[in-house]
Amino acid sequence: MTSTHAACTKGIILAGGSGTRMAPMTSCCNKQLLPIYDKPLVYYPLSTLMLAGVREVLLISSPTEIHRFEDLFGDGSQFGIEITYKVQQEPNGLAQAFVLGKEFIGDDSVALILGDNVFYGHGLSKTLQNVAQSGNGGTIFAYEVSDPERYGVIEMDAAGRPLAIVEKPKEPKSNFAVPGIYFFDNRVVGFAEAVKPSPRGEYEITDVIQQYMDDGSLSVQKMGRGVAWLDTGTPMALLQASNFIAAIEQRQGLRVCCPEEIAARMGFITAEQLAQQAAGMKSDYGVYLRGVAKQLIENPAVLEAIEVA
Repeated sequence: MTSTHAACTKGIILAGGSGTRMAPMTSCCNKQLLPIYDKPLVYYPLSTLMLAGVREVLLISSPTEIHRFEDLFGDGSQFGIEITYKVQQEPNGLAQAFVLGKEFIGDDSVALILGDNVFYGHGLSKTLQNVAQSGNGGTIFAYEVSDPERYGVIEMDAAGRPLAIVEKPKEPKSNFAVPGIYFFDNRVVGFAEAVKPSPRGEYEITDVIQQYMDDGSLSVQKMGRGVAWLDTGTPMALLQASNFIAAIEQRQGLRVCCPEEIAARMGFITAEQLAQQAAGMKSDYGVYLRGVAKQLIENPAVLEAIEVA
């Protein structure tokens, strides 16, 4: 399979998992449907893909939970995008997403984002759009953390070129973790199919990344100190993420990762369509959307992708 240089307009959200670390909250509900302040967790990765310019989305989840996402999002037309769905029988590792999504990816480039990752920060949308436009090789991100042993860790030389990537190392040689968003050209399917189960019994994303590194086509984009990457893997982390989003929204009066607003500002839907969707919402969320629609209708000059949404 040959790589293409076309912009990445397809994205996969991996929203499976057993949720054992979050029980009993996840005993009857997928973790990605739990709230982060005023909206389901899965709204945040979906919004991140939309901000990158992605308009075709494949959502992967478990057999018992996939229908919940279908009920939530439908075909995605309310956001001016197309959402399709795929069942993952067992949570056997991130690399499996590309094998399950083989038909969806086709000959195109693709982004993968984990359904429990929350990103927020100045310049993030422009960074994502620039990466998506490149459409060549693989691009991962590096985020400095205080506890790198919990994550996949990327080692780089002085020029920022990748040297090695290690999954949850006992003695990390770098403080740069790899957050759960990746951009790959269409070779990713073949690379993923070549991955063998790790000692953990999973198909590791690090093994896919390593193949891009081996052929010299892996790029690393550092996320600056102004970008927040929020972990939601424990009840405390979920609460902290909710408190963070609540503080930002209440202080600024703007919504973080609001896909309806992003759709309107990106030109995926019209301001009038946004107004129609918001008309039936009686929550504060609906009041906010009606305000955004009114602003865009009265002043079309502001119809542009917001820097952080």
